[in-house]
Amino acid sequence: MKRIITYGTFDLLHWGHIRLLQRAKALGDYLIVGLSTDEFNAIKGKKAYHSYEERKVMLESIRYVDLVIPEDTWDQKPSDIMTYKADTFVMGDDWEGRFDDLKEYCEVVYLPRTEGVSTTKIKEDLEAHGMICEKK
Repeated sequence: MKRIITYGTFDLLHWGHIRLLQRAKALGDYLIVGLSTDEFNAIKGKKAYHSYEERKVMLESIRYVDLVIPEDTWDQKPSDIMTYKADTFVMGDDWEGRFDDLKEYCEVVYLPRTEGVSTTKIKEDLEAHGMICEKK
């Protein structure tokens, strides 16, 4: 069985995320998603609209995803690769070269991003149209 691992925040889940997960899963048999926790997002200076638990439920409902694990630090990737016996590490090509150090543990693949969609763009579009509101 070929195991694939990827990471992300996956906030405001959109078709670009789905395509990334679909293409990652197509590289193997079992897809593991490291999902950034709320605490880790705060360290990265990000604030997700949905909580970790809400994002986890959404990811677990996607047929391409076999397992969701918490991502708590930048440095956990090598130990996750070894713990979950991942054969391939996958990220979007906007991260190209940033994870090449993981090649000593497994294959590293950067997949092209889906043009025209991103969480940042969705947030900007909503804000531009006065549709942004804080989650209560």
